[in-house]
Amino acid sequence: MLNIRLPDGSQRPFPGPVTVAEIAQSIGPGLAKAALAGKVGGKVVDTSHRIESDADVAIVTDRDPEGLEVIRHSTAHLLAYAVKELFPDAQVTIGPVIEDGFYYDFSYKRPFLPEDLVAIEAKMAELAKKDEPVTRKVLPRDEAVAYFKSIGEHYKAEIIAGIPADQVVSLYTEGKFTDLCRGPHVPSTGKLKVFKLMKLAGAYWRGDSKNEMLQRIYGTAWAKKEDQDAYLHRLEEAEKRDHRKLGKALDLFHMQDEAPGMVFWHPKGWAIWQQVEQYMRRVYQDNGYQEVKGPQILDRSLWEKSGHWQNYKDNMFTTASENRDYAIKPMNCPGHIQIFNAGLHSYRELPLRYGEFGQCHRNEASGALHGIMRVRGFTQDDGHIFCTEEQILDECVAYTTLLQKVYADFGFTDIIYKIATRPDQRVGSDESWDKAEFALMESLRRSGCEFAISPGEGAFYGPKIEYTLKDAIGRQWQCGTMQVDFSMPERLGAEYVAEDNTRKTPVMLHRAIVGSLERFIGILVENFAGAMPVWLAPVQAIVVTITENQAEYAKTVEKTLHNQGFRVQSDLRNEKISYKIREHSLQKVPYHLVIGDKEMQAGTVAVRARGGEDLGAMSLDAFAERLRKEATVA
Repeated sequence: MLNIRLPDGSQRPFPGPVTVAEIAQSIGPGLAKAALAGKVGGKVVDTSHRIESDADVAIVTDRDPEGLEVIRHSTAHLLAYAVKELFPDAQVTIGPVIEDGFYYDFSYKRPFLPEDLVAIEAKMAELAKKDEPVTRKVLPRDEAVAYFKSIGEHYKAEIIAGIPADQVVSLYTEGKFTDLCRGPHVPSTGKLKVFKLMKLAGAYWRGDSKNEMLQRIYGTAWAKKEDQDAYLHRLEEAEKRDHRKLGKALDLFHMQDEAPGMVFWHPKGWAIWQQVEQYMRRVYQDNGYQEVKGPQILDRSLWEKSGHWQNYKDNMFTTASENRDYAIKPMNCPGHIQIFNAGLHSYRELPLRYGEFGQCHRNEASGALHGIMRVRGFTQDDGHIFCTEEQILDECVAYTTLLQKVYADFGFTDIIYKIATRPDQRVGSDESWDKAEFALMESLRRSGCEFAISPGEGAFYGPKIEYTLKDAIGRQWQCGTMQVDFSMPERLGAEYVAEDNTRKTPVMLHRAIVGSLERFIGILVENFAGAMPVWLAPVQAIVVTITENQAEYAKTVEKTLHNQGFRVQSDLRNEKISYKIREHSLQKVPYHLVIGDKEMQAGTVAVRARGGEDLGAMSLDAFAERLRKEATVA
């Protein structure tokens, strides 16, 4: 007798081995029809998977996250099936699931065209309607190699040849198409109802530029049409909000080949930068941080002591001078320890908090660069807290509260919390990692925050809390971090005088709230679609004249507001007022101050808010007070 334990705590006996599909059928025909896969002992398997001993089993449907992944995985195979039907000479390579979809790489004698995507998608729909069973079989490695060579699929044969000879491989077949895959897959193609091919791209075989350039087809797949529609709408919104397009249209910044991954900030973009930096500087000042500044280039020996040279060198820019090796700093922490080490500190001084707008450089792959979101040169609102082990929890709890306020001031209130735990490549003892991971988890519990675990995603020197915010269209951006580090202060000789007059090593907390200022500004631009709130807007108000008669009065208005600290400009061009207003509306300026003879004679301004709302005539003092309230961050 075989005993199956279900998620609701109930148990079902079976006289002998049983498949996931048979378990679903025993529960009810509705569940059997909805079943996409199963979870046996926590592992996702096909519905055809045979269970031969007592086990914990759950039926996976399209309501489960695992179900959506199975749908996408299976749709990638359906794509390859359709391509082989339409283009028999094409060779298939790999087709993994990615965020929100999948892709598949092909080798073919000519480039695929947009009209080919239309035909392929139609063929996928046709094959899905046939509701062909998806079946699994296992072959010894060499038999699998011989099989794929026999059908001319040399890339698949090459992949399998890299597997140890004593292993078996699994193949999945649907209709006329057989593919190498670990699985699991949906039980039949009819389960795949909602999908769309998105775009074409190039990709080198095995990611090596020395190899053939393959053709990559991207697609998306969902359980429900309304979910796909919502996703496509988000993509449309994201396209409109693309910070690279808005950066150009609003004259904020540019990038060019002579400085890959580096940003040229224009006056308007730099004005936004200054508002973010000055706001964060006030955060430093109001929360006990002392602002410091470390050098850009440090000797190799320091990076060896910190562990960066051994664990991070591939991401560092290096240079040499007078027979000495140096690295341009990829992060600020070793420099802050040098500042700490420059004096003798007592336990009474701890926690000691340093903050720096530290400019860092990392040798990111050119293919990974993305506007100002992923760059090689960036500035962090970087802070390091030197404290005792007993102070870790209080510092982490206080930091989470501070971060929540900062994000709210920038307009973000929906935050996701994750804890990234120890990676395989790390420094420090398991005991110190145990303490660090516990401290972070307990701090979030005390802060009342639910969190997930990201196994193995911590930095090489310590685990971290990752704070991820959601923007106006639901996208997630990981920005803030808090890391507990027992190792680097010891490696670099940091000490303080303890209460018993002995020398002890402080714990170092690495923290950043907005992270890279470049990236955070990119997030802000996309979140607000370029229409920045008044306190961040590079130009808060534009003074526009109806005729040349009002030029002198307009200059007076501009100067008066400018002297009160507002970012105001004038447009005195001899153009129609409608043209000026339209142009500045496209520049997303919060306020237009329209001046004609009537306003000039009355000493007022006619105020139009962004979006076209007419607020009527105001005295300059009344408008200044309105602007002051909106430009003040709580």
